[in-house]
Amino acid sequence: MSATAPEIPSAERPPRPRSPAALVVLAVLAVAFTLWAAQDLVLPVLLSMFLALVGNPIIRLLQRLYLPRFIGALLVLVLGIAGTVLLARQLAQPAGEWIREVPREFSQLAPKLRSLVKPVQDANKAAENIARAAGGESTAKPVQVVKTEVNDPYKALTATPRMAASVLAVVLLTFFFMVYGESLQRHAIALLPDRQQKRVTVEILHAIEVEMSRYVLTISVINLLLGLAYAACLHFFLAVPLDEALLWGTMAALLNFAPYVGPLIGMVVMLAMGFLVFDSTWTSLLPAAIYLGLHTLEGQLVTPIVLGRRMALSPLLLILALMVFGWMWGILGLLLAVPLLVCVKIVLSRIEGMDGWARLLE
Repeated sequence: MSATAPEIPSAERPPRPRSPAALVVLAVLAVAFTLWAAQDLVLPVLLSMFLALVGNPIIRLLQRLYLPRFIGALLVLVLGIAGTVLLARQLAQPAGEWIREVPREFSQLAPKLRSLVKPVQDANKAAENIARAAGGESTAKPVQVVKTEVNDPYKALTATPRMAASVLAVVLLTFFFMVYGESLQRHAIALLPDRQQKRVTVEILHAIEVEMSRYVLTISVINLLLGLAYAACLHFFLAVPLDEALLWGTMAALLNFAPYVGPLIGMVVMLAMGFLVFDSTWTSLLPAAIYLGLHTLEGQLVTPIVLGRRMALSPLLLILALMVFGWMWGILGLLLAVPLLVCVKIVLSRIEGMDGWARLLE
């Protein structure tokens, strides 16, 4: 009969060694630099993983209807690509017209804006007169900086094949993640030596898959309905042509994936669109007002009711994440910042002793 070692009371256990703060900061900076330098490799993988998370609930539903996973993933991918291509063809003509007409329309925008900014200009003139009377008129002339831009045709020529290769990589990786993602998880978990590590890893991966699938799919549906509602308001209430209304509705749906930053950009874009389309000054404010109303209704009522408090994130940390990922990866970083932050919160909430950090993200 083997003797068991006496259990050490928790109060007498030696504390876990902690890494120095400087080492943690250096590790974080090293990881951030690696993510920025390898963005051409990292971004397609992350984007395909989140697209696979969106498709997994649909594939499971098709499996319940006795459709093999391979066929279900292929069907979901083909329908997604077909819908994207049809939407792009529908929006290509109005988008091209806007791109051609915007320079000419902006030249006609000055009279409309002059009536709105006239009080501000009068206040600035009054402030300048007070400053001259107090300190004398300055004779210094402002320095004008002339910037020249050189268009490199070789850069544009090489960018197109790289973009096409990235799109093809995202499509293929999305398909393989949907088909072989579960088996890859099982084989990776089997490599862990400890049963406790396997159990915790399985719980974390299952929570990430379930919660992120629910979150990404729900947010996608909410943003799609928001875009359709905004397009319907523009078409039926403001008599905007249907193809242009769908263009602005699609833009509103895509911008809503980036909280705070996306709606702010959307407000500016819709305000400019209103002044370019409508002649009356106050009618020009209606597209931005409708967009603000729909976004407020979605952000304050619909999303909290549908998702609840489990996916609530701190606005401060959310803004910081948007700044960091937007700086590293551009527009795709803004779209991926929220799902990545949700993943971090799920992982921290499942690891023993890290639930306090998870509450910090709320």
